[in-house]
Amino acid sequence: MNWKWFPLLLVILLAIAVFVIKSLNKKDSTDPAKRTTAKPKDPASGINRDHGFDRRISFISYSGHAKCRMQCRTVTQAEVEQIMRDGSINYRKSDLKNARCPRYALEGNTNDGQKLRIIFAQCNETTAVVTVIDLDKDFVCNCPGDDVKYENK
Repeated sequence: MNWKWFPLLLVILLAIAVFVIKSLNKKDSTDPAKRTTAKPKDPASGINRDHGFDRRISFISYSGHAKCRMQCRTVTQAEVEQIMRDGSINYRKSDLKNARCPRYALEGNTNDGQKLRIIFAQCNETTAVVTVIDLDKDFVCNCPGDDVKYENK
């Protein structure tokens, strides 16, 4: 027997074996009887929101206090979403170690010139707007949760 052809013959046999194994696996995956129906996933389940502020507006919700402050200060949901997307984080006013959810203070200007600070509480399933503050103009708002010691600021 001529041994110089043995390595080539071995490589060809291994290639054929790999081809056969792959073709058998493909048949198993396309067999409808072997498929399982997966439950639809929760959109937030595969998202890791523990690494910084998540600026996607699909998770946004509004507290009653925030809605009252928005109405009092004539701030629209579109303006809140604009600050959420484009505002800068003021880490001195943020509370990232909050026991319930990290709170981020985002600041920015709206298209009509209001300078706002908006506090967002980023929990696992939602990012709640906690309050809306106009940094240039003082408003007298009587919203639930207002406390005299904070003087509506």
